[in-house]
Amino acid sequence: MHIVENLAAPRSWLFVPADSDKKVAKAIASDADAIIFDLEDSVSLERKQAARDLLKALGPRDGGPRWWVRINPLRTDHHKPDLEVFASADFEGVVLPKAESGADVVELSHTTGHLPIHAIVTETAASLFGLLSYREPSCPLTAMSWGAEDLSAALGATSKYDEDGGLSFTYRLARSLTLAGAVAAGVQPVDGVFADFRDEAGLTAEVRAAAREGFTGKLAIHPDQLAPINEAFTPSAADIAIAEELIAAFAANPSAGVLSINGRMLDRPHLIQAQALLARAR
Repeated sequence: MHIVENLAAPRSWLFVPADSDKKVAKAIASDADAIIFDLEDSVSLERKQAARDLLKALGPRDGGPRWWVRINPLRTDHHKPDLEVFASADFEGVVLPKAESGADVVELSHTTGHLPIHAIVTETAASLFGLLSYREPSCPLTAMSWGAEDLSAALGATSKYDEDGGLSFTYRLARSLTLAGAVAAGVQPVDGVFADFRDEAGLTAEVRAAAREGFTGKLAIHPDQLAPINEAFTPSAADIAIAEELIAAFAANPSAGVLSINGRMLDRPHLIQAQALLARAR
């Protein structure tokens, strides 16, 4: 496992453009579990150095959200200058966009002193064929997330949506592969952004579905999205009680493969799910 020791996986990962003093201050004061200061897509070419200078001036973190930085992709002109910010402020880790394989994570780790890495793994056509390669045991990978916008542009798509408004198959596939790839690598699976930050009902439905499927966190693009995300990935008291009852039942019957609990037949996979839920609750 690559998860950072003694730190729970963030439920909410909030993107903020790193060239805006106002937006950065608002993000730091928000209820996000983690902030992703963005040096890539949300910052224009002429503003990238100003964004780096802003991050260098942040100094030590004093509580609140954990600090991460999304740098520019490997082998681009702005990648190496971005790495300079990590010598100045209190950043927990680095977000790598347009990752295509575990080899990209290993390459980045050699230049960052093995800082924890959150890789965005579905933004190029080639990336969809490398989702199992992130099981590299020596790299400091902690999370994997997916993105549809860059992928749709890379594929030459005119839209990533079907006529009914749902994601087209290619992008649902990318999402599912990210979930499976992250679990296979033993790192946090993080769901992608919900673009319409004014649609709280749509976000709530999507993030609850993500939690049911196995994701344990979600990217956000606006502070208004944080409460629904944090709530969906926080086990309820009822869920915790059910999980504790299941775990206690199997502890009392260690040789059982299946148990009847409150009229339901539950087996070892349900026990694993209950244990994972309690781990998230802690």
